[in-house]
Amino acid sequence: MAKTVVKFGGSSLADAQQFKKVAEIIKADGKRRYIVPSAPGKRFGADIKVTDMLYSCYDAVAEGADPQKEFKPIAERFGAIAKDLGLNLSLNEEYETIINNFKNNAGRDYAASRGEYLNGIILAKYLGFPFIDAADGVKFRANGDFDVDLTNASLTSILSKTRYAVIPGFYGAKPNGEIKTFSRGGSDFTGSIIARAVKADLYENWTDVSGFLAADPRIVDNPEVIKVITYRELRELSYMGATVLHEEAIFPVRTAGIPINIKNTNDPLAPGTMIVPNATEEETTTVITGIAGRKNFSVISLEKDEMNNEIGFLRRILTLFEAEGINFEHIPSGIDTLSIVLCTDEINKHPGLLERINEVARPNHIEAERGLAMIAVVGRGMKEKRGTAARMFAALSHAKINIRMIDQGSSELNIIIGIKEEDFEEAIKVIYNVFMLQ
Repeated sequence: MAKTVVKFGGSSLADAQQFKKVAEIIKADGKRRYIVPSAPGKRFGADIKVTDMLYSCYDAVAEGADPQKEFKPIAERFGAIAKDLGLNLSLNEEYETIINNFKNNAGRDYAASRGEYLNGIILAKYLGFPFIDAADGVKFRANGDFDVDLTNASLTSILSKTRYAVIPGFYGAKPNGEIKTFSRGGSDFTGSIIARAVKADLYENWTDVSGFLAADPRIVDNPEVIKVITYRELRELSYMGATVLHEEAIFPVRTAGIPINIKNTNDPLAPGTMIVPNATEEETTTVITGIAGRKNFSVISLEKDEMNNEIGFLRRILTLFEAEGINFEHIPSGIDTLSIVLCTDEINKHPGLLERINEVARPNHIEAERGLAMIAVVGRGMKEKRGTAARMFAALSHAKINIRMIDQGSSELNIIIGIKEEDFEEAIKVIYNVFMLQ
């Protein structure tokens, strides 16, 4: 029987009304057998996410506040969901366990994970599915590193015994039972590793948007939904700031060749975005797939006569970066010039960095320019289409936007440019208009 793993984000499970939508979606397709819930998100603009409530409660208890009083709003939030769903379900024992663990300093990871845990119990009860605690199957090593192989083996063994299950996202456990959460995109990652473990045919990721957008909707009005995107394109866009699905969450399903479908809980009939290993020519209908970018970059520029003839020049600089734990983004170069693009925070964390580079590399000139933004234009269609870069550069020039840096990957999957931060939003609009509004 075909299997689909389904993950629902916090906005999809914010209240009882959203729970009902989720249940209808699951029951509409019998292949949706393994469900991964997040903690309740915001119900309205000024609302507070349950995860944030749990963090605040835990910190307050650690400072000596009354745990029963601090936890009461959280209990009321979950109690209201269960009541409005008409469930005969008491979570009082769970609440007492959580409060006692808060008093015994169980840790902020434990506190944060309880939103997914409690929401999972409620959803399992509402669906009539077995509830499986993620701590039983998602494994971390004693040092906090995620244990890929043990997790895959554990989840495969546990889930092979049940045709349906609700497994909370975001967390797992160390060998001693201590709860550990994933750093970012936790529930997305949980869904991905479960899809791999059960050898799913599809991983559906349900959120509050109808797919992966071609540009940031806060910058571009009503950007198009990307119909089909490859894993590689998604990683490029996610890394540069697109936020529907964190790039780390795709690795388990990418390894197994499982497609992902980004769907909208509030518009379940919309096709959403399919994320696939490879796209056919028929599925490649545009030159570019999407545009994404980030601010807060700097570029360190070096000049040195006959630099290209000096063996070990770049190695000495990168050895320095490795020794100091500095990450860089790009290293475009010329015959006698070299640029190192990195987050401005890295320069701020390492005062005197330019002086140390000067000591190991002895350039004729070195300087740092701050206040840059990086924009990635990504698309598998660029490889077969001549003049893509020329069209983009011409449009930016016409808009009087100066390009400070250009970098293109050898795969011709993306073109990355560096511009001043004040030109960031306008550059996104210009690039979108020239390629997507044809």
